[in-house]
Amino acid sequence: METEIKKYNKWIVILSVTIPLVVAILFGVKLDVQLPVFLPPIYATINALTSIILILAVWAIKNKNVRLHEKLIKTAIVFSIIFLVLYVAYHMTSESTKFGGVGAIKTVYFILLISHILLSILVIPFVLITYVRAITNNIELHKKIAKYTFPLWLYVAISGVLVYVMISPYY
Repeated sequence: METEIKKYNKWIVILSVTIPLVVAILFGVKLDVQLPVFLPPIYATINALTSIILILAVWAIKNKNVRLHEKLIKTAIVFSIIFLVLYVAYHMTSESTKFGGVGAIKTVYFILLISHILLSILVIPFVLITYVRAITNNIELHKKIAKYTFPLWLYVAISGVLVYVMISPYY
């Protein structure tokens, strides 16, 4: 069991470092490709669904429905991966949109955007550690970190939707 946890810990570190680095590198790559759909409303919808799924997962576990909780969390992870792939694809094929708001709303937007970006990086190891503690049946430690992972992940999902709503008039 201990060697299994060490193996998982190695992957958590690798993924927690590699994912943000790869995303940053890919942001510098521009492909001259026209996507068949406009992705921002799609990945914003995925973020909204992820937030709903996370809330339902907490409800499921509070009602002692472990199987439903597991399925919902796995779905939230898959949705987060799909979001990331679509988000990167959009930014590799499209110019960044400038926020056109002025005054206080511009400050609010940038605070929301910066906190969303930073916390989206920070949430990666939290989600992975929480997940590994569950699949290795270390439930007490799973519960301890899940108290932090849930609000962090929920904030990232909801703030992603809010960032989209705020910038959508400027696309």
